[in-house]
This record gives sequence, structure tokens and C-alpha cells, in this order.
Amino acid sequence: MIKISNLVHKYTIWKDENTKSEKTVLDGISLDIPSGQFVAILGPNGSGKSTLAKHLNVLLLPAEGTVWINGKDTKDVEKLWQIRSQVGMVFQNPDNQIIGTNVEEDVAFGPENKNVPSEQIQKIVKNCLDKVGLWNYRKASPSRLSGGQKQRLAVADALAGSPECIVLDEPTAMLDPVSRKEVIRVIRELNQKEKITIVLITHHTDEVVDADKIFLMKEGHVIGEGTPEEVFSDEALLKEAKMDVPQMTQLGICLKKRGIPIQTPILDEESMIKEIRRLYDEKKCEGQRSAGR
Repeated sequence: MIKISNLVHKYTIWKDENTKSEKTVLDGISLDIPSGQFVAILGPNGSGKSTLAKHLNVLLLPAEGTVWINGKDTKDVEKLWQIRSQVGMVFQNPDNQIIGTNVEEDVAFGPENKNVPSEQIQKIVKNCLDKVGLWNYRKASPSRLSGGQKQRLAVADALAGSPECIVLDEPTAMLDPVSRKEVIRVIRELNQKEKITIVLITHHTDEVVDADKIFLMKEGHVIGEGTPEEVFSDEALLKEAKMDVPQMTQLGICLKKRGIPIQTPILDEESMIKEIRRLYDEKKCEGQRSAGR
């Protein structure tokens, strides 16, 4: 789906009218994202995550290197429309993407601009709003939605273009914990049920424990990659990337240090409960064997 080779991006910084310099934000990025995967890109502020995201929808072009979307070079001007149709974008602030006077009008905007027949637009709108849980709010003004609902509306707007991939640039950064979980749930369902490729850019490690693969970024470089189990069991790598260990993973590490034979890494609450039950059952069996001697 996405292939990036030696991507370099530089920003021009003007000190005054006559003096300028260049800052390298992405320095030799290379990575592959297969179709249908849920991929997370983690890193602290200033690591280049958002700049990378903008390359996937051709909002930016490489200074050096190449970005391919389904085999299409993003520098090929003739392929620009096709690439942007295949890759939907959801940004940190949903207010920057919402333009309709009500929810269903907002979702319909994209298909209308593609001259999709009105009957088909109605089906698209209902389908997209059902998938993000906003059909009952279709007549509501976006200004009356909560932050989490607005972000889900932004996801529906992206879905209306029938993309093969959705890139989400820190979509939960402005949300409370409950809204964060709801947005992540919707994203996971789109990946698992609709087989849409998801690229989630975030600095919240607990949001990506179900990802197929994680890339860690720092100062414009990819400094590590792997499955959640591989990445979150490497405390040194997480520390280098200035990322926190997920809460359940940290709890598992603390329990193990206290002598409890827990199998780490633990990534989520469900896994923690299963592991505690396993330890309890083992202890119970040991007690029964001791009593029978």
C-alpha cells in the first residue's frame, strides 16, 4: 500500500527578508505499510510525525527520496487526484475539516464535489455515519457536538471518499479519556471489519497496543520498529524515543520486579486479567497437590 524510500523533507526558515536557512525535519525515512494493516507511528513533539503524515496524502512532496502509494509516485502530478482519493486524512483539530451546517451535509460535501448522484450520496452518508455511530446526530449542527463526536465526524468525512487508507494525525490529542477510547474503537473497527489500512500517528502508547506494527520516531529518524510486544518490552528504546510504557505493561513490569512470576509484556487490561487468573489457577493447583500429600 505505502512504500517510503530515503524520504528527506526540509523546511525553509527565514530569519529576515534576506537571510534564510534550512531545517531537515525528515532525514532518510524508509518504511513499508502493507494493505489492511493497522500501523502506528509514535514519537515526541518535533519528531517529524505530522510532516510524515502530510507526505502520505501529497500535502507535501519529498526534497529527496520517494513515496509510493499503491505503486504511484507522489511526485507524479498526473497521479495526484488518484492518490488523494486513496488516502483519507484526519487531523488533530476536527474544526479545521468540518464545513457543513449539519452533520449529514458535512459528510455529503466530498461526494457532491465528485458529482456523485444524489441517491448514491444518501447511501454513502448513512453508511459512513453508521460506521462512526453518528447517524442519530445527522441533523445536528457540528458546533453542538462534543470533541469526540466531532473527531468521529471527521473520520466519516474521510470515509465518504471510499479511501483504501486513512491517516490520522494525533486525532485524540484534544480529547478526554472517554472520547479518546471511543475514537480509537471506531478506528480499530474500520481496520478489522472494513479492512481499511490505518496509519495512526500519536504519542499515546496505550492507543496502539492492538497495532500490527509500530514505528518509533525521534528527530526525523525511525529509531525502532516492531510489534507492540517487541516495542513495549524494550524499555531502553522507549526511553530513547521519550515514550511512556503503557499502563498495563508498566504494571506487569512492577509485579515481576516484586517476584510475581507474571509473563510480560502485558499490553491491555484483558491480558492482565487472563494472566492473573492463570497465576491464581496455578497457585490453587499447587495448594491442592500439597494438601493431597
